[in-house]
Amino acid sequence: LFIDGLAIAEHTVVVALGVDEKGGKHVLGLAEGTTENAATCQALLSELIDRGLPTERALLFVIDGGKAIRKAIRDTYGALALVHRCRSHKRRNAMDQLPEGLRPVIGKKLDQAWATEDPDEAERSLRRLAASLEEAHPGAAGSIREGLEETLTISRLGLSPALVRTFKSTNPIESLNDGIRVMERNVKNWQSGTMALRWTAAASLEREKRFRRINGYRDMWLLIRALDRHTKEVTSSRTAA
Repeated sequence: LFIDGLAIAEHTVVVALGVDEKGGKHVLGLAEGTTENAATCQALLSELIDRGLPTERALLFVIDGGKAIRKAIRDTYGALALVHRCRSHKRRNAMDQLPEGLRPVIGKKLDQAWATEDPDEAERSLRRLAASLEEAHPGAAGSIREGLEETLTISRLGLSPALVRTFKSTNPIESLNDGIRVMERNVKNWQSGTMALRWTAAASLEREKRFRRINGYRDMWLLIRALDRHTKEVTSSRTAA
């Protein structure tokens, strides 16, 4: 699942986009609120579960880093949830804490670390980078450290390069959101959150007709294998306990 927020005038709609075992994309649900609103996030997940989202097996969640959506996932799925933090959001947040002249250099170092095949070495590189910024730019250092491990979730799953490119960020759902914005740009008077939800739902269904399978869809078996393995590990751990 990809989960992200879409700003519409003074409203925000949280969108959930699912990917099936064949790489097909599906708009799964919407909720009016933000990924920082605990009630909104929990309501969205509860609705998805009521409509058939499995809770007995591991799922991969790709999120923007909102604390409330992270908590809702943890409270609902516990250890079965594999959460990956969007690298684009993380990169942007770190860059915002740096002077413009330093951003290209640090941005390149972040990208190089995330591209490292060995996830343990990637983590060490990110921590060294944060440490090097600690004195002069503690805000950027803290931004890199916050949720650092979850920016490497997909690196630990044994996925193909194509799948890593797909799941390393929330870009697939942001592409959907961009399409929704285009379809809603002629609306000048958003009267309520209900109106924002209704229009977003209609635009989502229209955009869904144009969906293509994700890049790397032929390798989805690798992700399924990793999720199955994680499910077994969690189940065994619970049984042993």
